[in-house]
Amino acid sequence: MGFLRFLGSLVTGFLRYLGEVALLFGQIFESLVKGKIRWRLVLQQIVEIGHRSQPVVMVTGAFTGAVLAAQSLFQFATLNMETGAGALVSVAMLRELGPSITALMLAGRVGAAMAAEIGTMKVTEQVDALRSMSVHPVDYLVTPRLIAMIIAMPLLIGESAAFGIIASVLVGTGPFNVNPAYWMAQMGKYTDLSDIAIALIKGIVFGLLIVGISCHQGMCANNGAVGVGRSTTRAMVYSALAILIFNFFLTLLMNMIFPAGLSRH
Repeated sequence: MGFLRFLGSLVTGFLRYLGEVALLFGQIFESLVKGKIRWRLVLQQIVEIGHRSQPVVMVTGAFTGAVLAAQSLFQFATLNMETGAGALVSVAMLRELGPSITALMLAGRVGAAMAAEIGTMKVTEQVDALRSMSVHPVDYLVTPRLIAMIIAMPLLIGESAAFGIIASVLVGTGPFNVNPAYWMAQMGKYTDLSDIAIALIKGIVFGLLIVGISCHQGMCANNGAVGVGRSTTRAMVYSALAILIFNFFLTLLMNMIFPAGLSRH
């Protein structure tokens, strides 16, 4: 009975949390339709989310592509299929690694910052001050971040995938002496616009998850500095878990819409 009670409380807590996040998304949608969009705040968040995240995204994307190329070439070399590594890296960076790694990095950098900033405003009663001035907190704090994330996230994913593919070309044609013409030919044969479409769709979904979860944690912060710290940690952990879980189901769905491999040729 104790285990069932624990399991029941876990399920009800999870469902309650989903309901709270869904309610926040409903308020964001209402804000987008009826509220006033503060473009100055949107531009500030684009700089914070997009421009300042570029060094992290470029480094992680480049070394992810380089490592993937090296590991693929170690295996393909035993089968004399080194040129196939180019197609593998390009498809993997666009369909999986680019969106996932970029989203995880932004969950740690941007999501935690959102939760900390909004959480600090919550515990210092600045959110209540906004309400007293007839400014809805969602309009002022959440909606600009959501719009900025939707704009910046696909661009960052494209940048990550591009640097990963460029790094893989340098690794394959450099230390492993693969002919550049064959490498590029395999990449062009197995990579097309559907892979880019999947990367952009995943980027938008992951961006919505990061903003929704992080801003919700910030709005729910309490108990002073300790509560802000807990909200920041939860925002990062919950966002990362949501990204990994949603990535699995998005991969299955996107592969039905945009089949991978020879089935699309």
